[in-house]
Amino acid sequence: MDYIHLRDMQFFGYHGVLKEENVLGQRFRASVSLAVDIQQAGQTDDLEDTVSYVGVYDICKEVIEGKPFKLIEAVAETVASTILQRYDGQIFGCRVEIIKPDPPIPGHYKEVAVEIVRGKFYE
Repeated sequence: MDYIHLRDMQFFGYHGVLKEENVLGQRFRASVSLAVDIQQAGQTDDLEDTVSYVGVYDICKEVIEGKPFKLIEAVAETVASTILQRYDGQIFGCRVEIIKPDPPIPGHYKEVAVEIVRGKFYE
């Protein structure tokens, strides 16, 4: 199995349970891994034989900078389902990590994140 990774994409969104999060917004980071077969693309050097990185980035941007969600779990699920739907037949599986670097939690920590895997991944 082959993989395409888009790592540490950065966006600004309005997701959160607290009203202030929906008004002020905050930074979010996302990483996506796609389980694909890119052997033909490697042989032909043709964009038509692979998944467009720009298209996947645009999906992430559209979801994360779009309609507010209360939970980053819902953000991750929407990103994954949109990617799998848009690239149906080209992608076997999708791993999505959504990172919220500055949630309103008192204390010291680096970040909070959720990671989901949808579809089938093979080693």
